[in-house]
Amino acid sequence: MNSLLSKLKVGVIASTAAISCASPLAYAVQDVLETTSAQTELAASHLLLDVAKAGSRLVAVGGRGHIIYSDDSGVSWVQAQVPVSTLLTAVSFVDAQNGWAVGHSGVILHSQDGGETWAKQFDGDSANKMIITQSENALAELERAVEQASEDDLEELEYKLEEAEYAVEDAKADAQVGASKPLLDVLFSSREEGFAVGAYGFLFKTNDGGKTWENYGDRIDNLDRFHLNAITKIKGGALFIVGEGGTMYRSTDDGESWDTLDSPYEGSFFGVSGTYDREVVLAFGLRGNMFRSEDNGDSWERVETNTEGTLMSASTDGRKKISVVGNSGVVIMSSDGGRSFSETIRENRLGNSSAVYIDSERLVMVGENGVNLIAPNGLNL
Repeated sequence: MNSLLSKLKVGVIASTAAISCASPLAYAVQDVLETTSAQTELAASHLLLDVAKAGSRLVAVGGRGHIIYSDDSGVSWVQAQVPVSTLLTAVSFVDAQNGWAVGHSGVILHSQDGGETWAKQFDGDSANKMIITQSENALAELERAVEQASEDDLEELEYKLEEAEYAVEDAKADAQVGASKPLLDVLFSSREEGFAVGAYGFLFKTNDGGKTWENYGDRIDNLDRFHLNAITKIKGGALFIVGEGGTMYRSTDDGESWDTLDSPYEGSFFGVSGTYDREVVLAFGLRGNMFRSEDNGDSWERVETNTEGTLMSASTDGRKKISVVGNSGVVIMSSDGGRSFSETIRENRLGNSSAVYIDSERLVMVGENGVNLIAPNGLNL
């Protein structure tokens, strides 16, 4: 490929294929959910989509269920034992031991040993069943409300009833296709509380470390089922979700309810990040578009990124340095907390989807050609 397929684009391709070729894909999905990831010496040099810290360890996830980890700041890597072989899109650790990874087929994996071994907690089949049950319960509740409604309330309730009927139909159609929808990002703020977001408005929450998951997709205003590409928690505690069509959501009660924000932009956001400052948040996406808020998302200002490359993921050193990586070899760096950026285009022009600071002068970055060790400005070390 000439540049890294964005997490969104990968999701669309998988879902489109599912609709046009349901039965064969269902078998293929089942295969990757039941087939362990093959061991290969090339895992660190092939497609990887996310990297995170697990204490002092680095853990990266990517194609064919590959998960690798490094205990020497990214110089050498060991491949983990993974029970699935589907594309993995994101990883999140809350401490040196406990981490979660998500990916295609709605899969959620958990590790209790710093990423060395993984167990499946959830997948798209479980998601489909959950959403059907929830949709049918909501429909039944509305049917009862319509029977008891006054004439003044009837018109509005009948409109909601029609929407609920469509929701049940959509959920059952999704289940016939199978576990086809990808999860695109995962965030855990403790060993118990975590979120996973993904294509077609997927939003799930757990309060018990992933033993059980609950569908929270109906808690956001997303009738068009836009893809949710990224989730983060900023300094100060607010949660942010961004996605397709400029969608932006914020929660200030640990994800129990979500406000729809007035977006400054109609294109897709692929990433959202906090900075070292309280209530400061960056949202970014296609063609170098980036916006900065200093008031917890109430208002936004455009940031001059000096690039037209699609921006995928940001990492901060915990102070004022921020590095953002993207497609076509683009790396942009800020030394003033995201107010301004300078651009580097890496010589190979390959796409990269994630990076994390090892220390203030070194990052590990992952993308089309696996792992790269870089300086904050994107140049090789």
